[in-house]
Amino acid sequence: MTGVAHPDCRALARIGAAVRGRLSCDPSVRRFPEERVELYAVERFLGADECARLIGMIDAAACPSSLIDETSWPNYRTSYSSDIDVYDDTVRGLDARLAALTGLPPACGEYAQGQRYQCGQYFEEHCDWFDTTAGYWRREKRSGGQRSWTAMIYLNEVDEGGTTDFTRVRLSVPPLAGCLLLWNNAQADGTPNPWSMHAARPVVRGVKYIVTKWFRTRTWR
Repeated sequence: MTGVAHPDCRALARIGAAVRGRLSCDPSVRRFPEERVELYAVERFLGADECARLIGMIDAAACPSSLIDETSWPNYRTSYSSDIDVYDDTVRGLDARLAALTGLPPACGEYAQGQRYQCGQYFEEHCDWFDTTAGYWRREKRSGGQRSWTAMIYLNEVDEGGTTDFTRVRLSVPPLAGCLLLWNNAQADGTPNPWSMHAARPVVRGVKYIVTKWFRTRTWR
């Protein structure tokens, strides 16, 4: 399938260029030296009190994580996830800060989701963009369309393991409390970027907490 024919590709190309330009002007943002995937980091994006607040919210609502296509793939994802209170002041502040950093409209952002990885838990290689040939795409197309950018924030440091690995480019990022990882799920022409495939590696010692927020091409519903 060509880039022109791919759903949402023109909008994704436009969004990617806008966010790229904005981030390039922000001295707090560091881009990883990997041309095949647009991956950025902002250290100390959240403070210790904010991280602790979010960890408590995750623990209070955590349940086994699921897969987007609802397929039963045993042992592919063993973490716990939780939908956190969107009206909480800390969550509101997080949403506002991400919007200010990226320029992405808050209405295009999905609700922030918390994840917890206990010792031995992981999430195998996966992408955040949607397979537009899959059965679930009809639902997601009506709910804002393709995912553009992913924002993931580490809430704590892990004694050992728990890295986020971009598996196709051999890039591994260890958890650092309060650090934001931000990446574009599309290529410059707006087509899904296969180099953005990533995995949550097993926690060897300790527990890992993160908050993830995905942005859509259009208003998310």
